[in-house]
Amino acid sequence: MFLRTAATAFFALTALPAAAACVGESYLDRMTPDQQTQLSAAVADMPYAEGLIWTATKDDATITAVGTMHIYDPRLDALRAELADTIAGADLVMLEATPEEEALLQQLITTDPSRLFIVEGPTLPELVDEDTWQLIAAAATERGIPSFMAAKMQPWYLSLTLAVPSCAMSDMMQGMRGLDHMIIEDAQAAGVPMQAVEPYTTLFDLFDDDSFDEQIDMLRVSMLVPELQEQMFVAMLDRYFAEDVGRLWEMSRIAMTDVPDLAPAEANAMFDEMEESLLITRNRNWIPVITEAATRHDDIIVAVGAGHLIGNDGVLQLLENEGWAIVRGN
Repeated sequence: MFLRTAATAFFALTALPAAAACVGESYLDRMTPDQQTQLSAAVADMPYAEGLIWTATKDDATITAVGTMHIYDPRLDALRAELADTIAGADLVMLEATPEEEALLQQLITTDPSRLFIVEGPTLPELVDEDTWQLIAAAATERGIPSFMAAKMQPWYLSLTLAVPSCAMSDMMQGMRGLDHMIIEDAQAAGVPMQAVEPYTTLFDLFDDDSFDEQIDMLRVSMLVPELQEQMFVAMLDRYFAEDVGRLWEMSRIAMTDVPDLAPAEANAMFDEMEESLLITRNRNWIPVITEAATRHDDIIVAVGAGHLIGNDGVLQLLENEGWAIVRGN
C-alpha cells in the first residue's frame, strides 16, 4: 500500500547527489539532538557501513564491489582514477544496467510510450487541483521541463524526475553521468565485457503496477519537500565522499519523518517497505547472478548504487554469508 508513495519520498530525499552546485544548509545541521542520537545508534553495529570499494575473495575468484553514485560530481574523477587499473584487468564488469540494457529500455519507451507518458484520457492539470498543478508546473519549469510536457508524464515518472533538485539538473541535461557510467566508459575502452545484475525492466515493474490514483497521491507527496530535498542533497554529498554510506542511508530514514503531513509511524512503515522492495529484494536476487558469474570469471567488478552494499541485507554481507572473505579497498 505504501510502496510507491514511500519511493517518491525516498527518491526525493535520497537520490544520490549530483553536483557541488547544490550548496547551502545541510540536513545534518538541522537534525535535533534526539535525531543525532538515533542516527549514531542506527549505524553503530551496521555491517559495512563505511567504504565505497571492497574486495571479496573465495577460492580463486575475486569480486571488487564498488558503491556508485548515479549522477555526476567532479570529485568522482578521483574514484575513477583509483579504479582504472582494476577495471582494465577485470574479466567482467557487472552493473545495474549496461549499455545494452539502456538501449533495450530506450527501445521499449519508443515502441510503448505509455510506459512514461499519458497517451490517452485526461492529463495531469485535469487530474489534480489547480494549486497542486501550479506547484508541479513551477517545479518542472525550474528543471528545464516545459509544463506541457510535464502534463503528459505518468505521475510516478514525473515524481521521480522532480525528485532531482533544480540545482542538480543542469549536469544531467548536459549528459554528465555518474560513476557507473565512468566505469562503463573505461570497461569499453579496455575491451572488458559487461553484464547486468537484473532485467532492464525491474524498476519499471516496481512502479508500473500501481493504480493511477496511487500515482497521483505519490505526486502530491513529492511536492511537499523541496527545501528538505535540497538540504538532503547537501548532506549526502558530504557523506558519500566521506565514504560514510551507512550514515547517509539512516539519515534518509530519519528525514522521512520530517516530511510534512506524514505521521512518524507511517513514514517509518513507508521507508521499511521501500527498503524491502527497492534494496533488499533486489540485493538477494543479485547474489546468485553474481556468484554464478564468479564461476565463469576469476576477476569481477560489481558496480552498484552505494546503498546496496551496506547492512545485514547488503550485497557485501550476503556474499560473506556465502563464504566470501571481504576486505575494504582494492
